[in-house]
Amino acid sequence: MGKSLEEVHQSVATQHKKTGFRKILAFLGPAYLVSVGYMDPGNWATDIAGGSQFGYSLLWVLLMSNLMALLLQSLSARLGIVTQRDLAQASRETYSKFINYILYFLAEIAIAACDLAEVLGMAIGINLLFDIPLIEGVLITVLDTFLLLFLINKGIRKMEAFIIVLVAIIGFSFIFEMIFAEPELDKVLYGLIPSMPNSAALYIAIGIIGATVMPHNLYLHSSLVQTRKFDRTPAGIKQALKYNLIDSTIALNLAFFVNAAILILAAATFYKNGMFEVAEIQDAHQFLEPLLGTKWAPILFAVALIAAGQSSTVTGTLAGQIVMEGYLNLRIQPWVRRIITRLIAIVPAVVVILIYGDSVTGKLLILSQVILSLQLGFAIIPLIHFVSDKSKMKGFHISRTTQIAAWIIALIIVSLNAKLVYDEITSWLDNSSHPLILWFTVVPLAFAFLALLLYIIAKPFIAKAKSNIENHSPHHLKLVYTPKESYGKKNIAISVDFSKADEAALNNAFELGGIDAQYTLIHIVETVGALMYGGHVDDHETTIDEKLLLEYKEMLSQKGFRIETELGFGKPNTVIPKIINAGSFDILVMGTHGHTGLKDILFGTTVDKLRHKISIPLLIVK
Repeated sequence: MGKSLEEVHQSVATQHKKTGFRKILAFLGPAYLVSVGYMDPGNWATDIAGGSQFGYSLLWVLLMSNLMALLLQSLSARLGIVTQRDLAQASRETYSKFINYILYFLAEIAIAACDLAEVLGMAIGINLLFDIPLIEGVLITVLDTFLLLFLINKGIRKMEAFIIVLVAIIGFSFIFEMIFAEPELDKVLYGLIPSMPNSAALYIAIGIIGATVMPHNLYLHSSLVQTRKFDRTPAGIKQALKYNLIDSTIALNLAFFVNAAILILAAATFYKNGMFEVAEIQDAHQFLEPLLGTKWAPILFAVALIAAGQSSTVTGTLAGQIVMEGYLNLRIQPWVRRIITRLIAIVPAVVVILIYGDSVTGKLLILSQVILSLQLGFAIIPLIHFVSDKSKMKGFHISRTTQIAAWIIALIIVSLNAKLVYDEITSWLDNSSHPLILWFTVVPLAFAFLALLLYIIAKPFIAKAKSNIENHSPHHLKLVYTPKESYGKKNIAISVDFSKADEAALNNAFELGGIDAQYTLIHIVETVGALMYGGHVDDHETTIDEKLLLEYKEMLSQKGFRIETELGFGKPNTVIPKIINAGSFDILVMGTHGHTGLKDILFGTTVDKLRHKISIPLLIVK
């Protein structure tokens, strides 16, 4: 199994940071990338709707959601730190291929729903600030694909810095909004006491939970924490868990402040003035200046909205890559992944805006958050299972008290979602002119998802996780080397990727160099983690790759060949030339998978870019 985010795996060193503050700073970052998902435009829509319709009374839902998020994100971080697997990889090891395909599909729906919210939020922000039509604003959001690719190439620390700047912009904007709004503090405190005004409030509350505790963030966090390289001793793991909890607490409390500020702003301006139907972000922006008496209020609102949309779109793409690599063991070009994800979000947004106009964007945003909430159970339940497993967690499993708290959270979320689904389906059946169609389509689908939920709850209790390394074992290689009288090459580099292509590459290399040549096996770890963090990434896939490389070396050495190994991190067409040009090799031998055309576009081609960057002959064998 590959490393999670291989491109940046273990690329941030922490071992040499001796002092407490510098040590904490080395670990700070992953939770900020996660936290932006907790303040994306979807949150704005649900917070504005909740504040304008019910005043301060749903503040407690935000607080409860934040506490839920903090516990679940800390469990996600624990899984990644201890097992060096992300949530998708752990699921692939535990459930059958069929179940994993379904879980992957549900995770992709959640990411698409999240991306829809970000597209709409960015477009609305651009529309409000620059008066560009909403449709054109939606199309402009395609451009952030290139910003993401630029940031990934600059490394994870620069990406984290970029995100933290955007979060700071959002935070400062709302500090000033609070000063302008002058909320009633006694009512704010009263809103932290649990209450549910009516059934409409339940729909908004579920939307708030879906907007706060986001399923793709659980996949993302379990991968991002593996970008920190630390001593893998019990003491080192314990320290990493502590510092990541600090990171999560700071970042998620900041996200809570932003969400609470949006709801309080809506309550202090719209609800207070009897404007109970303000659910659209555009309406909120329009009424801020006359209600608060300053032109800066709507400007800061729009700037913060753009910052929220831009920051969360970056993390959504990383989550998509983690989910695809983890569940399917499929790695495609990041820019292809990004464009596909963005198009999935843009198409429904454009269609809905063209048919119904700008006025439905708020409803679309809230719907996207409810869809997210419906996916939560399918991410939370496997996560709780994994971090409770003593064998998986090697002594770092969660305590019985934490298990109970986590299962209560899962029960609350699943129960609320079940009630929402039941209410929606019964409403459809009552109002439909063709209820039989619903009985034979929607109702069986709902029962199928219920059965899936029950299955993923029961499966880990009744069966041990299967251990399955899918890499190509070196012991399956068929070596057909035959001695010759003379050989011209004395120092040969061989690129290996633990696939069947290695067989042809090794055989051809040995035909060139014979038994007396020096061979260097080069393997590049190329997950998202390795791309962003380079050699500092420390996860399960890196461990497996190192092990396989050593197995290659041991097996070939036993056959009499002189073997060295070189493990690189990042893009093969960038890292391999650096290794080659720094050495004194006579030739580089590479195997190829033989795909062309569309597959080259999807999966990328190393050969074409690499041959221009090296100063020695390149032998490509099929």
